[in-house]
Amino acid sequence: MGIHYSVHIPNTFISNHVCQLLPEWVVPVLSVLIVLQQSPVQLSEKTPETEFHKQQLRNQFVQLARKIVLDLQRMNYRAEIFDPRTGYPLLSQPGDLRLDDVAVIEASLGYHLQQTGGCRIVEHPTWGYAVFPSVLLSAATPDITDAVVESVLGSYTC
Repeated sequence: MGIHYSVHIPNTFISNHVCQLLPEWVVPVLSVLIVLQQSPVQLSEKTPETEFHKQQLRNQFVQLARKIVLDLQRMNYRAEIFDPRTGYPLLSQPGDLRLDDVAVIEASLGYHLQQTGGCRIVEHPTWGYAVFPSVLLSAATPDITDAVVESVLGSYTC
């Protein structure tokens, strides 16, 4: 199983709607962390097995993201984990809008999407539909966010 990540500047939607995504924030979002985890099964169909693996991968992302947020907070930067299941922030008061992590990945990485049963899923160039996407927003610049992620991943175990 693998994990890929990339750090980007916020797209126009995030920049224009940060107040509806994170109403408590008074600082701009300067970086978007995309985390892609390889799933042991293709996630293109909703089955008990895929739901089980999605929950496991969600929990792993939240565990990893909490470490990243903690390190960024120690450096006096705000950071927020968006729940891949709901699109709402986990640490802040939710706003009127949900963050569509799949749309963020499509805009940032250009990955192909598939519509299946009311959900859109990401097609990873290597893993196909065996990929679980997630997003974290930060007030730190992309280079600082990237350095924190590298440091956390160096000591991270699932």
